[in-house]
Amino acid sequence: MNKVFANADEAIFDMKDNAVLMVGGFGLCGIPENSIAALVRKGTKNLTCISNNAGVDDFGLGLLLKTRQIKKMISSYVGENAEFERQLLNGELEVDLTPQGTLATMIQMRGMGIPAFFTPAGYGTEIANGKEVREFNGKMYLMEHALQADFAIVKAWKGDTLGNLVFKKTTKNFSTSMAKAGDITIAEVEHLVQPGEIDADDVDVAGVYVHRIFQGSNYEKRIERRTTKI
Repeated sequence: MNKVFANADEAIFDMKDNAVLMVGGFGLCGIPENSIAALVRKGTKNLTCISNNAGVDDFGLGLLLKTRQIKKMISSYVGENAEFERQLLNGELEVDLTPQGTLATMIQMRGMGIPAFFTPAGYGTEIANGKEVREFNGKMYLMEHALQADFAIVKAWKGDTLGNLVFKKTTKNFSTSMAKAGDITIAEVEHLVQPGEIDADDVDVAGVYVHRIFQGSNYEKRIERRTTKI
């Protein structure tokens, strides 16, 4: 099976309206820039996006919010995006705010084939509304379901034509879990190499999880909030 595609536009060819996407990255760190840009060009609408946050106004998932292609966000933190805030407050965007650890586990459980799990996070808050609650050893827990996604889109530093992926440092964030959780996983990489050129001990995500791969280009790798120490 040939997993290699020429570019992002070809790799996302079958993403249709109303698709559910897991989008890797943390803030602007390690986001699939090429794939997001291709989705803007394609114009796919009514997307549900699962991502730790929603980018910024003019970059990352913020580009899809600007073009009104996202109908729902499942996220943990959205504080850097003014357009996200505007759409939320005006009732134009559906949002599920989820504790970060819970969100990460919901993705991991999907990759592991576990349909649900219990967590104490959110008990006694609005997050618990409508959810099953059980007591274990004198402590109350909520039942959370694993997250389903039609596609998982991630960006890695290096990958081979079989789909084996290597991530650099903090770009692993949510991406390594998402890569294992999508019905179809699409990986864009900075360096695409032949099988055997990646040491097996360096592989972060095995190729069995990856369905499509392409070499990206022109990465900006923006810093979301630059800070300096005086």
